Amino acid sequence: MIRLFIGIPIASHVRQILSSLGASIPGARAVPEDQIHLTLRFIGEVDALTFGDIKDSLEGLDAPSLTLRIKGTGHFPPRGQPRVLWAGVDPAGDVIILRNRVNNRLSLCGIKPEQRKFHPHVTLARLKNSPPQRVAGFLAANAQLQSPPFSVDKVHLYSSTLHPKGALHRVEAVYPLAGP
Repeated sequence: MIRLFIGIPIASHVRQILSSLGASIPGARAVPEDQIHLTLRFIGEVDALTFGDIKDSLEGLDAPSLTLRIKGTGHFPPRGQPRVLWAGVDPAGDVIILRNRVNNRLSLCGIKPEQRKFHPHVTLARLKNSPPQRVAGFLAANAQLQSPPFSVDKVHLYSSTLHPKGALHRVEAVYPLAGP
């Protein structure tokens, strides 16, 4: 079995900005710079045959390239004890359209769409018993966070292996996006 997800790679100059933010709160486990991405669709564990079908279904993904920027911060869940710190993405609507196209392709190999609402974001850190006042301070200090624009001209199919210190992601396939 292989654990899969589909994501957008983040430009290296933006990953550098984001990687410095994640560890600034006690109890935070920052996402390593080389693992920072925007998940379009978590698939989960699949067998080798389904893995091949997924790889094939995403070939020739008919979607335009994007220009995005990181904008603002937040946490999940939105109420209660925060467990994940994230940075927002703008324009989110373009990412949602791309995700819908990915979902349409995945449906060709029997992968059902997720039922949860999709909120485009980049995970900065996972939290464990972080003081709520420190999380609130982080959010206030980074409310106006905005990166320079960056181009997105491909989507990655990633595998993910869970380890005690966090998941390790590996690019399994790259799917170019067309021009605008």
